Amino acid sequence: MLIALIAIDNPGALETRKANREAHVAYLKESGVVQQAGPFISNTGEMCGSLIILDVQDMEAAQAFAAGDPYGKAGLFESVELRHWNRVIG
Repeated sequence: MLIALIAIDNPGALETRKANREAHVAYLKESGVVQQAGPFISNTGEMCGSLIILDVQDMEAAQAFAAGDPYGKAGLFESVELRHWNRVIG
């Protein structure tokens, strides 16, 4: 099951993102469930959120993944949304 994790950073949280980026990227790589991932970029060119496509068994697995993300644990995100996603191209 493909799940899109859509996360928006808290305003002014760029330093929190930078401080936890290495742990976050390692978590993504080690998870074994990430199909694609990358940051959203603001109009000023700064990272301001995340899009992660997960391939998991069920929504509970996606929720567990989100709960274990170092960015989430650091309080980076203003919001996190998990949505079923259907790949049509790619």
